[in-house]
Amino acid sequence: MHSVFEPDYDVIIVGAGPVGAAAACLLGSTNKATERLKIALIEANPTEQFSADNFDPRVAAVTEKSRLLLDRCGVWDSIMAMRVSPYVAMDVWDAESTGRIRFDCSDLQQPNLGHIIESNVMVQALMDRINGLDNVDFICPASIERCDNEGEAITVELNQGRRISTALLIGADGGRSKVRECFSFECKSWTYDHNAIVATITTAKPNEQTAWQRFMPTGPLALLPLNRGGDLCRSSIVWSQIPESADTLMQLSDSDFCTELSRASEYCLGDVTSVDRRYSFPLTQNHAVDYVLPRVALVGDAAHTIHPLAGQGVNLGFADIAVLDQEIVRALARNVDIGQLAVLKRYQRQRKPENLAAMAAMEGFKRLFAADELPLRLLRSLGMSQLDRLSPLKNQLIKRAMGL
Repeated sequence: MHSVFEPDYDVIIVGAGPVGAAAACLLGSTNKATERLKIALIEANPTEQFSADNFDPRVAAVTEKSRLLLDRCGVWDSIMAMRVSPYVAMDVWDAESTGRIRFDCSDLQQPNLGHIIESNVMVQALMDRINGLDNVDFICPASIERCDNEGEAITVELNQGRRISTALLIGADGGRSKVRECFSFECKSWTYDHNAIVATITTAKPNEQTAWQRFMPTGPLALLPLNRGGDLCRSSIVWSQIPESADTLMQLSDSDFCTELSRASEYCLGDVTSVDRRYSFPLTQNHAVDYVLPRVALVGDAAHTIHPLAGQGVNLGFADIAVLDQEIVRALARNVDIGQLAVLKRYQRQRKPENLAAMAAMEGFKRLFAADELPLRLLRSLGMSQLDRLSPLKNQLIKRAMGL
C-alpha cells in the first residue's frame, strides 16, 4: 500500500453470517507481501447463534460452485461431519395445470444436484476455522455506531466506544445493512406482497432426497429434503403466501397447519405428521444501485436480496465474495491499494449483471406462475412438459443452476 498511514486492519467485515464468515476465511488466508492480511470480523448478535447444537429452520440449497468455495475456506469436511443433506433430484409442478418437470443427477452423471445445509451448521464450521486464524479478530457482540471515510482509511466507531480503522470495509450484514445505511447507498426496493413461512416438518413418507416444489397462484411451496442421521422423513419448508393467508396459517394449531400443508403439497410425501416451530417474514426485493464506494464494498444480502423461490440467495453471496477476493488478490500482486474504487469497481462489473439476471429470472417465474388466465396456464403446462422431454436443454439449465 502506498499510504504512510497504517490502518488497524487491512479489511473489516461487518456481519458473521455464512457470507461474511466465508469472506473472513478467504481473505484471512490471503497474503499481503510476506504476511497475511489483518482482518476484523464484527457481529452484533451474541455467539450463541453460531452453535449447531440445535436444528436451524433456515437452510440453503448450496450449489456445487458454492460447495467448492466452502472447500477453499477449509470447512467442507467439518460441515460434512455435522449435518448436510445432498439432494439427487428436483420435482417441480404447476398446481393449476398438468405441467411438471423433473431434474435428476443421474442425467448429468453427477452424484447430486446440491446440498441442503442449515445456516448455523455453515456458520459454526466457518467460525471454528476463523478461530484458528491468528490474523483474524472476531469482535462480538458489537454493532456499528458510525463510519467515516477519511480518505486513507475508513474509521468505524463501535457501540463499545472503540474506534478501529481499515483500508477496506465490507458490508455483509444482511438486508438491513448498517454499512449500506452509513454510506447512504442508493437502493431500489419493492415488496412481493407475500410472506414466507419456514419450518421443519416430519412426513409419513421419506423425502427421497428430492427437492419438491409446487407453484400455486397464492405462492410457491418448497419442501427441501433433510437427512438427519439417516432419517429421510424430515424436510424444511419455504411456503410463500399473501400476508393475510400467511397470518391465518401461522395462527393455526400444529395439527391444523399440518393438515393444510399436506393438502397444499398434494400429499407428495404423504401426510405431514408434525411441524417444529414456525417462522414468518415478509418478502422484499432490494438491490443497491452501486455495490461499491471508495474503500467500501457490499456483498450478499447487503447488496441484493432475492425471492427465496430457488434458494439462490446464499449462492449469489458466495459468488460475490469469490470475485471480490479475486480482485483483492490481483490488487495485492500489483501493489495497489485494495480500497481503491477502480479495484472495487471490477468486482461490481462482474457481479452486478449476474445478480440482476438472477433477480429478473425469479421475478419472471413468480409472475408467470401467479397468473391465473387460462391461456397462460395452458402455456405453462405446455412449456414445462416440452422442456421435460428436451433432455439436453433441461440438463443445460440445471448445470447452469449448479454452477457447473
